[in-house]
Amino acid sequence: MPDAEPKKEILIRGISAAPGIAHGPAFVFFQEGPHVPCYDITEEQFEEHERRFDEALLATRQEITRLRDTVAGKLGKKEAAIFDSHLLVLEDPALIKATREHMRATRRNIEHCFHEISGKYLAFFATIEDQFFKGRDADIRDVARRVLHKLLGQSLRTLAEISDKRVIVANDLTPSDTAHMSAGHALAMVTDGGNCTSHAVIMSRSLGIPAVVGALVATDKISFGDEVLVDGFGGLVYVNPSPDTLFHYGQEKLLREKFEAKVRAQVGLSEETADGKPFKLSANVNGVEDVPAAHENHARGVGLFRTESVFMKHPDHVPDEEAQYRYYADVIRECAPERVIVRTLDIGGDKPYGALLTTAGGPPEQNPFMGFRAIRFCLERKPTFRAHLRAILRASAHGSVKIMFPMISSLDELLKAKKFLAEVEAELRAEGAAVADNYQIGSMVEIPSAAVSAALLAEHCDFLSIGTNDLVQYMLAVDRGNGRIAHLYEPCNPAVLSVIRGVIEAGAARGKPVSICGELAGETAFAPLFIGLGAASLSMAPANIPQVRFLLRHCDSGELAALVAAVFAEHEPKKIQHILRAFAAKKLQ
Repeated sequence: MPDAEPKKEILIRGISAAPGIAHGPAFVFFQEGPHVPCYDITEEQFEEHERRFDEALLATRQEITRLRDTVAGKLGKKEAAIFDSHLLVLEDPALIKATREHMRATRRNIEHCFHEISGKYLAFFATIEDQFFKGRDADIRDVARRVLHKLLGQSLRTLAEISDKRVIVANDLTPSDTAHMSAGHALAMVTDGGNCTSHAVIMSRSLGIPAVVGALVATDKISFGDEVLVDGFGGLVYVNPSPDTLFHYGQEKLLREKFEAKVRAQVGLSEETADGKPFKLSANVNGVEDVPAAHENHARGVGLFRTESVFMKHPDHVPDEEAQYRYYADVIRECAPERVIVRTLDIGGDKPYGALLTTAGGPPEQNPFMGFRAIRFCLERKPTFRAHLRAILRASAHGSVKIMFPMISSLDELLKAKKFLAEVEAELRAEGAAVADNYQIGSMVEIPSAAVSAALLAEHCDFLSIGTNDLVQYMLAVDRGNGRIAHLYEPCNPAVLSVIRGVIEAGAARGKPVSICGELAGETAFAPLFIGLGAASLSMAPANIPQVRFLLRHCDSGELAALVAAVFAEHEPKKIQHILRAFAAKKLQ
């Protein structure tokens, strides 16, 4: 009988979420939501349904607590803290109250009412384009699914049923799913959906498991038992890889492992180029939970502390001054004596925040990216801004702090923000509150008008920080969250690079340092260009710091100047991209 013809290789492109290369048979995991019945109930049945709801919440709380303890023992307290956000969802009074009220108003069974109310929460988070906060919808979905299964008396499938080494392929994975995942059995993780900041991905990284998300058609193209090769560096998934592909990646894996060992060996070395020119690499953080990773990767403080993260954790109410103060102080205290650049509240646009924006008045915005957001919101909503600034200034007494205002579009906005900050500081000092004496004030440059007037802004603040994500978007009039035009979001556009160079030069001419805190700062292709242009510091995800540091330490000033000249002599984005990538690849060998 003739040998079966080998299956044809299929390449699926996704998004790199956790580094590494793995190869093995697929385990296709489907976690379908339960069928939720809908039926009428009488007023006499209200009490029984509320009792069942309370019991389901309690049983889910106990189950998640056990999961947290299991993960703490397996991975550590930091990873286990992921489940604290699950417990917060269960204890959310607004969610519980809304479910009960919906049951009484509609006279429908409690399962149906909880399903509808939790669905509204999910719909809210689905509107958020910021990848960090978008990942939180998985937490709510995870908890809601558990509660519904308890109410319906059903059991959940888990990844504990894997008994041998497999590549896990799923539509999406929740933290509870990955809590049952073992590095001894899970070779890699591939999902149709998901994003790079979801808790499932965070846990995958902690386990050292390569991951590719956003693969879209993975569960359609991959069957149980198919041979799958996962490239977690490039975001590529090969189904039934050919012998040539296997050989290539076998060699690639050996080279990667040797290179990673070299990078880790230099993680604590000084930040200076090969000819002694200093540079500074800082971390972007959302809260104190990100600080250990910043320390582990030897970050020089925090270049972007996203203060809105504490607001987004409480979608139903605005955290008061005291809650904000504790949140900010924890980060500043843990980073001392290194400095922390605190960005004031940046909501709106891709970070809608119902508890504030729904009460702001006015019709829904047609274009929220250009609407009532960030500093515009704060300058109009003075009570909220006052409590926010009071919390930041009080927290500043615990370390070294710089404060920067986002979404500045004119000198007038910057001066108004500075004046209000001065009023709040005077108010606190009159009360006898401790406030740092030496904090600095900066402006973000992420709007073309701010970039054009960078010289003027620099005269009225201590530093500038370029937010590349929004600057590229506004420069090119491209919504980076719109899949139909995402290909037009081109950071290598000469106009974008010229504007960035102009901002850095404007700051240097006035003795004001310019940092870069957008996503491009952490990309090895762009970091040498920015340092060559004269950026004082780059701020990025902590995990990106070792490789960027290694790269810059192996460059000298002459090479960086030549790179800048080569880039600005070219006018085609694809050729510029090739120049940048080729330079980085040569240095990262």
